[in-house]
Amino acid sequence: MTTTDKYHDIRDAVRALCAEFPDEYHRKIDEQRAYPEAFVDALTKAGWLAAMIPQEYGGSGLGLSEATVIMEEINRSGGNSGACHGQMYNMGTLLRHGSEAQKRQ
Repeated sequence: MTTTDKYHDIRDAVRALCAEFPDEYHRKIDEQRAYPEAFVDALTKAGWLAAMIPQEYGGSGLGLSEATVIMEEINRSGGNSGACHGQMYNMGTLLRHGSEAQKRQ
């Protein structure tokens, strides 16, 4: 049986970015009990953590399935999506309950 992954491009791009942060990086962050700032910044700058933000507010306008694929690839690469997932998923609350000015910010 052959299956196709319609998220192949997302997986490849996230995997490539995550490869820039080897296991040693994540191990050091864990040992120091630090926040993976460089890792999260790279994902943010690449637009992956704005996936679920509508395009009108500067995001990609992707859906939950695409966001799930992004988190899955972060974990698969050895990264910790826990450091990223709040930035991605908490935007839904702002979009539902925030003022227009807050949404644009």
